[in-house]
Amino acid sequence: MTNLKLAKLPDRTPTKITITVSADLNQALCDYQKIYAATYDTTEKIADLIPFMLEAFLDSDRAFAKARKEGLPEVENDKPARRSRSSRAGDAEPASPVAQVASQPQED
Repeated sequence: MTNLKLAKLPDRTPTKITITVSADLNQALCDYQKIYAATYDTTEKIADLIPFMLEAFLDSDRAFAKARKEGLPEVENDKPARRSRSSRAGDAEPASPVAQVASQPQED
């Protein structure tokens, strides 16, 4: 087998994530989008800004980087998030404003 300097490229399949955010966070994202547009004289959709915002946040979290380097704990990620109160028939909204995330590969 040939030993190339460039390692095999990682999986680059985009993943679509759908979240629900609080009204306050939505307003903050809208404000950020406006400030971004004024700063760079270009308009970007909030959905296009969010992945870069998340990447910048994760890159700046030293505790996260250290823990990730040391190894991830064994946790089952396939379990749905628990609600803070029991679901009642007729409830239209989730019990808490915490983001609910659904993840699936994005098709082009």
